[in-house]
Amino acid sequence: MARATETLRSFNRYELKYVVHASQLDAIVDDVLLQMAPDRHGDSSGSYIVTSLYFDSPDLQMLSSKVIGSRYRRKLRVRTYGEDVDSMSTSMVEIKQRLGRTTQKRRVVMPLQAGLRLCRGHADWSWVDPADERVSSEIRSLVLALQLRPACTISYRRRAFVGSALEPGMRITLDSEVWGAPPRLDFSTERPGSLIVPRDWSILEIKVDDRVPGWVIELVTRHGCQLRRVSKYCLGMVRLQARDLPVGIWPSSGDLQRTAARVVEAAALNVA
Repeated sequence: MARATETLRSFNRYELKYVVHASQLDAIVDDVLLQMAPDRHGDSSGSYIVTSLYFDSPDLQMLSSKVIGSRYRRKLRVRTYGEDVDSMSTSMVEIKQRLGRTTQKRRVVMPLQAGLRLCRGHADWSWVDPADERVSSEIRSLVLALQLRPACTISYRRRAFVGSALEPGMRITLDSEVWGAPPRLDFSTERPGSLIVPRDWSILEIKVDDRVPGWVIELVTRHGCQLRRVSKYCLGMVRLQARDLPVGIWPSSGDLQRTAARVVEAAALNVA
């Protein structure tokens, strides 16, 4: 897949998340297409399937850091693209780190089977690039130090748009059909079957290297997009623990965090 060989291994950027209703999507996409182009790695509209296996410690330290609003927090995940996935499909093993308002990512690209072994603490993959070796060592150290294990599988359909020559680092994505499932290592089976985002809502993400262009600010204002601190991993873990998601048009950040906090408390009791 072309995506794998062209992917940046390490970068910093800013990310803003909004929730938008299905009734808003067509108008938003029309406005975005005036400034951006569909991601060529997807279909003609820029759409493709993303599936991620998230890892956490026995006491859910990574979920807890999100719940308490820590300025410094990390996630480890193995991510694949597309629907036809097998053990030799290309995967990205990625540390996603949040430091204040900045999102940092460090990743290695490898076959799915090898990526899952790396996330079990194995060091049996040979690297050509020293930068990949360093990231791989960091992932392995994190797995061993925190006793990380598979925690949750998230899958969704993403429609992505890329910036022009004037804004080459900018991406806008729309994520819909967001499903959650218990952790599993078989990515080739059917997609998860439990919606964690209402079917008529999508998550709009704006990702920039520096500043958000004026036209994007005007776009989200004009369409009344709701800025929310939405975590797919957090939503998935709440659903997996059989906790009721907050009721309403869309869960507020406070309601979701309180529900997730109860999940973390239960995990801590189980570890103790």
